[in-house]
Amino acid sequence: MRTRLFCVTLAAVLNVGLVTTALAITPEQIIAALKRPENSTGNIADAVEEATGARGWMSADMKPIYDSRIVGRAATALMRPVLKNDTRKYTNHILDILDEAPPGSVLVYVMQDGLEIAAMGNLMGTTAKVRGLAGAVIDGAVRDISELRRLEFPVWSRRVSPATSVGRMISVDKQIPVKCGEIMVNPGDYIVADADGVVVVPAAAAEKVIEFLALYDDKESKMIPIIEREKSMRKALEQYNRY
Repeated sequence: MRTRLFCVTLAAVLNVGLVTTALAITPEQIIAALKRPENSTGNIADAVEEATGARGWMSADMKPIYDSRIVGRAATALMRPVLKNDTRKYTNHILDILDEAPPGSVLVYVMQDGLEIAAMGNLMGTTAKVRGLAGAVIDGAVRDISELRRLEFPVWSRRVSPATSVGRMISVDKQIPVKCGEIMVNPGDYIVADADGVVVVPAAAAEKVIEFLALYDDKESKMIPIIEREKSMRKALEQYNRY
């Protein structure tokens, strides 16, 4: 029974015909479903919480540098502060992942104890743009935002700051679990971001999230005519219990 329900809801959210056998959703299909206009970050945040029992939306100060929407898989890197007298050479994992992440990826950069330090500016944004990356989400700051807007490279960050990371931060590692905007992000998790904020869809729960999104859309599409006819949201909620 659950397999049949899953097939029906998947078909609805992907806008394809019904199938009668179990489906394996590909990452490309998950991204296509998350991009559908009815699947707002609000609905996705609700679906993640219902599917996992945990919050999936990042802290409210994670803001876009301009109004945009992105969906992609996370490519992560972590930086930490370094002492001024530390002259050792460290691998620059931030730049590694910038050059290595597949097109369509979302860079997730975490500046440990460096909220006021910029993890990205014009040159990194240019590199990300020409490599076809979807955008960046930074637990830290961004700079050169006028140039990034001109490039039309979407960035969400917790701060805007002119402070460079050079001489202040060093790379710890890449493609590891990181805590970004108070939410754990694993490499390959799905990132959805727009003017309302950033939501993390864990890869392990993505199919269940898509299933809930289809149910939400079905309920909401049936509630709207009731609201228009009755001029009351309560009347619609009495039948469909979705808020």
